[in-house]
Amino acid sequence: MPPKFKFTRNEIIDAALNLVRERGAAALTARGLAERLGSSPKPIFNLFRGMDEVRGCVIDAANSLYNSYIQADMTSGRYPPYKASGMAYIRFARDERELFRLLFMRDRSNERVEENRDEIRPLLEIIEHSLGIDEDAAYLFHLEMWVYVHGIATMIATGYLEWDTDFVSHTLSDMYTGLKYNSEVKASRAAPE
Repeated sequence: MPPKFKFTRNEIIDAALNLVRERGAAALTARGLAERLGSSPKPIFNLFRGMDEVRGCVIDAANSLYNSYIQADMTSGRYPPYKASGMAYIRFARDERELFRLLFMRDRSNERVEENRDEIRPLLEIIEHSLGIDEDAAYLFHLEMWVYVHGIATMIATGYLEWDTDFVSHTLSDMYTGLKYNSEVKASRAAPE
């Protein structure tokens, strides 16, 4: 008869996620997680190949939580959908500072990061429709906007800024308007006379 495990994989992932949420990614060690579970590390290694697998599962769980922020804000109707995606990103940075750092501020130099427009296709379509531009122009618009949004989120996650939601909303509207104007100027210069 196989041994009965004291914890399930999901219970260990939840404990690991909460450990990172409260103490940061560096706290996610076998010893730290075992302490959190009130056990030895053995149950962890009975259910996972190692701590790298646990970290990967925590990143997946944090990403799911982040996606729930995006979904909730984009469907709430409080902001136009494209703006809502940026507001959700910043709200996640404020509410879940350590998980934000794990997802968006970790060293990724050893990861293969490829441009994948399919992941942001719904946002690109919103931009294309709203501004009447093609996909390449929408992609550039999104990258420029995202750098701005990411900068605000990072400064909030690190405690550098403490902007309230209304001020963040105002600044995102200003940036969007500026990029929209720039896009219109580029289009008018490229138009045949």
